[in-house]
Amino acid sequence: MAKITFEKQLSRLEEIVTQLESEQTDLDASVKLFEEGITLSNDLSKKLETVKFKVEELKKKGQALSTIPFQTELAEEDNGEE
Repeated sequence: MAKITFEKQLSRLEEIVTQLESEQTDLDASVKLFEEGITLSNDLSKKLETVKFKVEELKKKGQALSTIPFQTELAEEDNGEE
């Protein structure tokens, strides 16, 4: 089974919320929709936490990197030095 993207899951969750807010959904259907919504909500939360962790790790690695000036003939000419 193909993985459903975050965006598709979020869109489905929004559809469920809209259906639950409408007064035309019967009780049994509402319970099934609610269960699906809870599952989607949990999956989306887990994905967001994973992404948050990855971003924090990348930020830590980025802070550890430092730049070293790179001198070339062109750079020396731009500074007025020759």
